[in-house]
Amino acid sequence: MDVFAIFVERVSNTLKSLYPEVSDDVLARLVVEPPRDPAHGDLSSNAAMVAAKPLGKNPREIATALAEAFKDDPDVTSVEVAGPGFINFRLAGPIWFAVLRSIWAQGADFGRTDIGKGERVNVEYVSANPTGPMHVGHTRGAVFGDTLAALMAYSGYDVTREYYINDAGSQIETLARSTLLRYREALGETIEIPPGLYPGDYLVPVGEALKAEFGDSLLSRPDAEVIPLVKDRVLAAMLELIKADLAKLNIHHDVFFSERTLHGQGKEIDSTLDWLRSEGMVYQGRLEPPKGKTPEDWEDREQTLFRATDYGDDVDRPLVKSDGSYTYFAADIAYHRDKYLRGFKHMINVLGADHSGYVSRLKAAVKAVSHGQADMDVKICQLVRLMKNGEPFKMSKRSGDLVTLADVVEEVGVDATRFMLTYRRNDAAMDFDFALVKEQTRDNPVFYVQYAHARVCSIFRNAEKEMPGLDTSDAALRGAEFELLSSPAEAELIRALAQWPRTVTQAALAHEPHRVAFYLYEVAAAFHGFWAKGKEDIGLRFINTDHPKLTLARLALVGAVRQVLVNGLGILGVSAPSELS
Repeated sequence: MDVFAIFVERVSNTLKSLYPEVSDDVLARLVVEPPRDPAHGDLSSNAAMVAAKPLGKNPREIATALAEAFKDDPDVTSVEVAGPGFINFRLAGPIWFAVLRSIWAQGADFGRTDIGKGERVNVEYVSANPTGPMHVGHTRGAVFGDTLAALMAYSGYDVTREYYINDAGSQIETLARSTLLRYREALGETIEIPPGLYPGDYLVPVGEALKAEFGDSLLSRPDAEVIPLVKDRVLAAMLELIKADLAKLNIHHDVFFSERTLHGQGKEIDSTLDWLRSEGMVYQGRLEPPKGKTPEDWEDREQTLFRATDYGDDVDRPLVKSDGSYTYFAADIAYHRDKYLRGFKHMINVLGADHSGYVSRLKAAVKAVSHGQADMDVKICQLVRLMKNGEPFKMSKRSGDLVTLADVVEEVGVDATRFMLTYRRNDAAMDFDFALVKEQTRDNPVFYVQYAHARVCSIFRNAEKEMPGLDTSDAALRGAEFELLSSPAEAELIRALAQWPRTVTQAALAHEPHRVAFYLYEVAAAFHGFWAKGKEDIGLRFINTDHPKLTLARLALVGAVRQVLVNGLGILGVSAPSELS
């Protein structure tokens, strides 16, 4: 049950009945949301504001007419017009009690929506070069992408989680040569890793495996034969290492797409360029020098260019390098055309901060290859600074010069890593303080939310001890007399729970999973605040041995809190412990 969606429909219908000429476009911009100041009411709508100009009327005139129409609504105790034309509603108790009954009736499905209507969406995230273990720079994007995918699935989309393996660039040649050094080391040679190669110990097992498979026979074979062979072996090993790292955070992809499958005669890039030419999207031309500092990859020559500016990009983009090989962007176009041909009209790419310049060109590519039928959202994850007690923190580095994903998880655990990396907008830089996420205080969001769940569980355990004859089965709690919940603290908590379905919908539409983490913290704060009031006022305690019916109603309320916390933490991939040490 979504109180806000219910009132969007009621306000829309009432506006339409009062002003039949109002358009669907106006109704689509109508919102009902919590007022910024709770003192102004339970709900607030901008209906009069968005309808005023199209209707040619004063917004307060429209707001007054709407307010008058709602005076007979049994779920509304009062309605007021505020400011330039906002409409503020106060709701009657029964509709809030209906929210609690809905939570108990729907359980794990409370808040789940069908806004996606089963539409397919491809969420591509991580997509790190397969040259070593996952490092801390990848971790934020991995958690963000996985949480976003879970949120979209919870909202009714058919989600595919995809990893694009960048296994066709020069870095793979470097990886193979680095591995050959480890192979020689496995054969007993003393090696020195020169600058430019990968120094991490994670390649030692690959060198050992090559020795076990080939003995010393690779030493006498030509590079043209050895390098491709080593590439295959080391890429397979690195991909398994990456999958193992991601599994430490309970992250699993549905598709691993190899960039190498796009390259080669007659492969996807060739066919994509042929298609682009046939559609008039490619031409031979010369790019003007960029303003300011000239990039290293700019070439003053006639070349094959994609008409990116026709699709919203700043400049047209080269597709073929001077040596005849394809640019990285040519592969990008082919890859996203492949996604479209696989049936994805909704694509979300999660990229690191160093890829912010790719947003406009990727959107242009998707628009072009789909003739505007597909949409693309690129989410940029900004950098994470590792801190401890407010100071930069350097962990032990077991993999060359990298702090790995495994290091972070080992230090603070899966729950803290996932929650804290979600507890901030993806496009804002963040500090990850190892000391903070271990504190058992309100300043540690993951502890504060998990403690709320554990505290609910302890309340139920205490109820069994203090009132052993009280029936606290789910059936009894569903049938509790919610009308006994009449205190302002109880009303505040119920209103917080009622916002969960709206939070899910808004977070999914905006592709912003941090809204879920923020919301859970707010629910935890409302619950802990109610618990603290009970310490001061015996009449507000959850367990009252003299009033079993009131106790049952309050247990039903805290049980609803537990369910919402479980549902939200599930989206974040964070556990809901019944006890905290």
